[in-house]
Amino acid sequence: WALHLKNVTISLSGQYECSFATYPYGTKAAKIQLIVKAEEEQHYVKEVRLNQTLEIPCLEDTTSENLSNYPLKWLVRKNGKKKELVTKEPSRPAVYRNGSALYGQRVRLGLNNALKIFPTKITDDGTVFSCHVLYHPERVQKSSTTVRVFGK
Repeated sequence: WALHLKNVTISLSGQYECSFATYPYGTKAAKIQLIVKAEEEQHYVKEVRLNQTLEIPCLEDTTSENLSNYPLKWLVRKNGKKKELVTKEPSRPAVYRNGSALYGQRVRLGLNNALKIFPTKITDDGTVFSCHVLYHPERVQKSSTTVRVFGK
């Protein structure tokens, strides 16, 4: 006997009980406590040389699911301020937000929704770029990458 749950959300957390009648032993029951946790944000550090191209994968460890099937957005955080750079809906072109004004034509969405920055500048050092993938309204997977820029 098995219970299969699809599109699992936090709201499915709770106690589940399976009971059935057996002959001649009577009713049998089993209980299980299900705890659904929100996914944690993964943190990475990328090192790049000054004036080189920096490519940051959206979700480093995602290989099984195609990111183009889900809405996603890239954000940038510098000096405590967070701004949206790029949003991407399935089967639609990327939309570059006003946060990308800081980066002008230096920011583009690459293959598999990786963020490409060219050329890197010394002001990019210490900047945190975050990718948020919306698998379900209650299931957002996040990845953030801190950039370290080195001179030649």
